[in-house]
Amino acid sequence: MAQKEATEQLALDSGTSRALTLSELERHLLGAADLLRGLVDQADFKSYIFPLFFYKRLCDVYGEEYEEALELSDGDREFAAKADQHRFVIPEGHRWSDVVATPDHELGGALITALREVEKANPEKLDGIFGDTPWTNRDRVPPRVLRALLDHFSARFLGDAHADSDLLGQAYEYLIKKFADLSNKKAGEFYTPRAVVELLVNILAPRAGETVYDPACGTGGMLIEVANHFARQGIPTQRLYGKVFGQEKNLTTSGIARMNLILHKIEDFRIERGDTLRHPVFTDREDRLKTFDCVIANPPFSLAAWGDDSWDADPFGRGEFGTPPTSTADWAWVQHMIASMRPDTGRAVVVLPQGILFRGGREAKIRKKIIEADAIESVIGLGGKLFYGAELAACVLVLRARKPKERRGKILFVDASDQFRKSRNQNVLEAEHTSRIHGWYRAFANIEGRSHLADEADIAKHDGSLSISLYVSKNRAAELPSLADAIVKLEGALADAAAAEDELRHRLKEWGFLG
Repeated sequence: MAQKEATEQLALDSGTSRALTLSELERHLLGAADLLRGLVDQADFKSYIFPLFFYKRLCDVYGEEYEEALELSDGDREFAAKADQHRFVIPEGHRWSDVVATPDHELGGALITALREVEKANPEKLDGIFGDTPWTNRDRVPPRVLRALLDHFSARFLGDAHADSDLLGQAYEYLIKKFADLSNKKAGEFYTPRAVVELLVNILAPRAGETVYDPACGTGGMLIEVANHFARQGIPTQRLYGKVFGQEKNLTTSGIARMNLILHKIEDFRIERGDTLRHPVFTDREDRLKTFDCVIANPPFSLAAWGDDSWDADPFGRGEFGTPPTSTADWAWVQHMIASMRPDTGRAVVVLPQGILFRGGREAKIRKKIIEADAIESVIGLGGKLFYGAELAACVLVLRARKPKERRGKILFVDASDQFRKSRNQNVLEAEHTSRIHGWYRAFANIEGRSHLADEADIAKHDGSLSISLYVSKNRAAELPSLADAIVKLEGALADAAAAEDELRHRLKEWGFLG
């Protein structure tokens, strides 16, 4: 069947003569997960659903591009099949329709071959993206179930005409969140609640043209939120091209991150697979890490057996402040992020358990040295049960390579432990909470019962402990929430307006409307 006929027939069979709605697409994707229940652990649903979803999307878009090229060339099929007519190449014989036409007993092998051929045809962006899902393991997914999965995805056309990138990106994020809900305790390995991500990005405040790096990028949520941050300021996603970097240890999760970025229209990025603490990928030379304007992460909490045996002799100098214990890599992540900040503009935000603020032993010595280096700008305490599989309360460390003059020798402590909506299984950080927390950080001032600006003498008095309760009292009665919050919000709004005006002026100059 000709490409156009196949595309039109698929749309007709799917009942997709109109654009899909987000709710329809979400239900469709969850329907695929239902086919796997009882056969595959819920935590592994992502290994099966995401590759099929993404492969189907690539094939459907390829079909659309093929038809557009045919029209432009008056039916020249050789021209329409050329690589420069397509965002991604889908080799002949390895398209969705080819796999679906395979007999059941050969289906798993045909799918593996097709996915590998697509990766090989697009080495720069898709190499290894589909992971290592055992499609031929009949005990895990019998041929009849794999057939049902393929038929299920065949029922919806996922080309731009019926499901644009914005819709697919939203649906993809929904599915990531849904799988995190289902797998719960295991979800913390690959998913950070989006409200927390938004808070971190707002604090980091990346600017157009700056590089952004996540050394524990999971499914890419932090990097996607950077794009959202720019979109809210009217800055096009294209300004991120070549500026986004991430490293992720897990093969499946790193593939999901790359799919996520592509579906969000961010195609010029580098997501690399590897163990960041043992083998960082982004380097300028053998003994120096690549540095970035913005570094952001929610690494695994208190990771054990992380590679401390080689930290003292780390070729990149990340052990400058000391070697954390084998039982927890928390301060190793902090040191890696400090080493990854550009020496002039570099800044970082990282979420870690609050134990890092006061634990003794080797961690206390490292903490004191980092305080002496004046690398910590702020410590923000969050409430408990905000993260999957983690009952304990977390904190946000804000780091800077070079603080503004008025902030040198000082650390802002913020107690935001009461900022959440209580829920049975997991507490929720909502927009009103993130707005308040961000406002308290931006105010960078003493607010009774809420924040305290500590100097070197204050911190020395507590022997280098950064425990928030030592600096911020719990006396909420003394706080004036209406006045304090109003001032904080006004300052934040004025700063946002100024940033937006600067960006508008810059764009108008680019377009030739201003001299």
